[in-house]
Amino acid sequence: MSSKFKILVVDDELPVCKSIASALASDEYAIETAMSAEQALEYQEKKHYDAIIADLMMPGMSGLDLLKKMQQRQPDTLMIMITGYPSIRTAVEAIKLGAFDYLPKPFTPNDLRSIVSRALARKRIVEQEAEQSKVLEDLPVPGGLYLIPENSWVKVEDEGRVLIGIHHMLLVTIRKIANIEYPRLNETRYQGEALVRIIESSERVYKLWTPVTGKITAINRVIQEDYSKLYLDPYGAGWLVQIVPTNLDNDLKSLVAT
Repeated sequence: MSSKFKILVVDDELPVCKSIASALASDEYAIETAMSAEQALEYQEKKHYDAIIADLMMPGMSGLDLLKKMQQRQPDTLMIMITGYPSIRTAVEAIKLGAFDYLPKPFTPNDLRSIVSRALARKRIVEQEAEQSKVLEDLPVPGGLYLIPENSWVKVEDEGRVLIGIHHMLLVTIRKIANIEYPRLNETRYQGEALVRIIESSERVYKLWTPVTGKITAINRVIQEDYSKLYLDPYGAGWLVQIVPTNLDNDLKSLVAT
């Protein structure tokens, strides 16, 4: 892998391109910008990018169309989709097509740096096949779950309640968890909102998206006491919260079933 992580920022608004490039300015990244998906494809013909950060809604070719093209041309390029129109259905559609993750506006510079840092970690895992991470990377996802791929999972329990936890590939790209900020009991979270905030030891912050709308009825206190249990059993004892859903059947249609 080259010394710099090559990133292309694609947005039809120049101030947005400049803002993202400024937020990511680092000796670790080489950043270029394009004002359209069409221009991004022209650049791609001449250069390979490790990651592309693209607005989902642009005039002409959309970010989703760019994603489809990149999956054909450079499937190892990690696509991060940004949009001012948050929609979990659109997010899951993009992830189904191969997007690495989804970042709704407004977002902070730290939100952006965190997701790019995780993309870099994901790239290194694939290329270096780090043995410690490989254990989790090869972990099969159990049947009977519903996923926001590489982010969160849902398990439907008796009496209509659901358990929600972290997809193992999100865990793989987090070096060391320093803290997890949970919602309050009896608080309602809506599909597509941040459910918990995972703070890495480096102070990077990662958001676990809420897969189904509902009221928080329980928090896994065991995980609060020992984060290592998340890595040992991410789809069982490593669940994070329990929710009583309010629109379960419809919400599940937006997710990926295992």
